[in-house]
Amino acid sequence: MRKLNNNFQKLKIRYFSFLKKQEASGEPFLNKIGQLKKFYLPICYQIYELFKKNKKLIILGLAGGQGSGKSTISSILKIILNTNYKLKVLTISIDDYYKTLYERKKISLTNKLMITRGVPGTHDINLLYKHLKNLKKKRFRPFLSPKFSKAKDDRMKKRDWKKISGSYDVVIFEGWCVGARHQTYKELKKPLNSMEKLEDIKLTWRTKVNNELKKDYKKVYKLIDYLIFLKVPSFKYVYKWRLLQENKLMAKSSGKKIMDSSKIKKFIMFYERITKNMLKNLNDYDAVISIDKKHRLKKIIFN
Repeated sequence: MRKLNNNFQKLKIRYFSFLKKQEASGEPFLNKIGQLKKFYLPICYQIYELFKKNKKLIILGLAGGQGSGKSTISSILKIILNTNYKLKVLTISIDDYYKTLYERKKISLTNKLMITRGVPGTHDINLLYKHLKNLKKKRFRPFLSPKFSKAKDDRMKKRDWKKISGSYDVVIFEGWCVGARHQTYKELKKPLNSMEKLEDIKLTWRTKVNNELKKDYKKVYKLIDYLIFLKVPSFKYVYKWRLLQENKLMAKSSGKKIMDSSKIKKFIMFYERITKNMLKNLNDYDAVISIDKKHRLKKIIFN
């Protein structure tokens, strides 16, 4: 019992310390202990039980709309898995695997909308698959994981990539479209916004993105052992929270290539179709965490 109490005290110190740093650049976190006990600890217990059962590396997928809190929650889960269960955890973001600006410009010569990063087809999915597959092998081989600068809208130089060495117990793989499924032609046909209606008249962009989900992305998502979805109240909050993200990015990046509100409205149109489809298919996930309008974790459902 004393050991459990000591562990919880150690966890609280690390947890509160992390939240304090986050609050310095954002909104205050409410009901911190309640959120820890109701949401984070139950999920981590399930991950630990899965790890014990499989006795091999677990890939934990974490999906959710832009601004839903994926990076923050990834960090909290990592703290708990490490502190309470002594698991070695690696966090990988699908955003760091965006293709270079040069590569996206080449693709855009035949499909102009592919210049905008975000949707399936704008990631180096083969490199991502190779890295995740490597992490699952018993004979793990060290590698360099790419890093992407959203301020520059381009991949960083190789000298700035993250060196991944040694074996891990859990990989938290986070990204807005992680685990997303493809749609039928009938679903693709009806435009959802002005961008689709005016700039994708022949459905070439929608078809390209959909085919990527159907093939290469599906192959990557099959490597996931446990999938969590952060459910936003509605798509309109993606805009609101993405704008908040951009303001934070502006503070860190001296205003380089930062989007204003009108550009963000256009930008999230690229994300709308897949996000709304994910919100309709909640049974695809092992755990669904509902987020309320004030950005607080509201409810959790385990499937």
